[in-house]
Amino acid sequence: MMKLLLVSALAVAAQTPDTVHLEEMTWTEVRDAVKAGKATIIIPTGGTEQNGPHMVLGKHNFRIRYTAGLIARKLGNTLVAPVMAYVPEGALEPPEGHMRFAGTITLPDEYFRKILEYAARSLKLHGFRDIVFIGDSGPNQPGMKAVTEMLNAEWKGSAARVHFIPEYYRGNGFDEYLLKQGLSKEDIGTHAGVHDTSLLMAVDMKLVRKDKIANGGGFAGSGVTGNPTKATVALGKKGIEMIVELTANLIRKSMAAR
Repeated sequence: MMKLLLVSALAVAAQTPDTVHLEEMTWTEVRDAVKAGKATIIIPTGGTEQNGPHMVLGKHNFRIRYTAGLIARKLGNTLVAPVMAYVPEGALEPPEGHMRFAGTITLPDEYFRKILEYAARSLKLHGFRDIVFIGDSGPNQPGMKAVTEMLNAEWKGSAARVHFIPEYYRGNGFDEYLLKQGLSKEDIGTHAGVHDTSLLMAVDMKLVRKDKIANGGGFAGSGVTGNPTKATVALGKKGIEMIVELTANLIRKSMAAR
């Protein structure tokens, strides 16, 4: 009898995934997780944009899904909502910014804000009390800030609160670390250079086309600003470690001040 009970318990445990990602759970697993105290959820925003000839269009999405998972595990009692892959990327007529490159998908800021707002409203309805916004792309930041302020004003006095952590994207210290390793600002770049490429390498090398890596992308109009030839997995791992540690600490601080 004891052996049968043990086998049954192991079978049930095997069916319950060890995941922090909402989309990998059933609705009853989410319900039970919230009841058990997992009342914090991260809403990550990424983007679908050009990243030079050597990195996939989903760079932001792959990167933030990975880091959000690490942050959730570090915090404990935290889940991660699906990554928002459609974000503001520039105008359509005429095409501006990344929209000049094949594959980039844009969303007007007003619609981005509405999707973000209703994602948060949905999760509040299901019992999540602390809803965290982090974004892996620059144009996402103003919308996340505005929605945070709007919802917190509306929800004042309730158990729910939104936390926006802009330092996840800017102010995490990774560029400063790269400078201390002897890299120049020109190498680090502002798009698809050492900074961006190293982080994605650390997430999954299959997302980087090694034969396409070149200084400045290798040709005029490549979409690369920086020198990705100096990017390494080791640098990326350090950057992810810094980003995850800082973001988790800031989330804890924001939650403590609620």
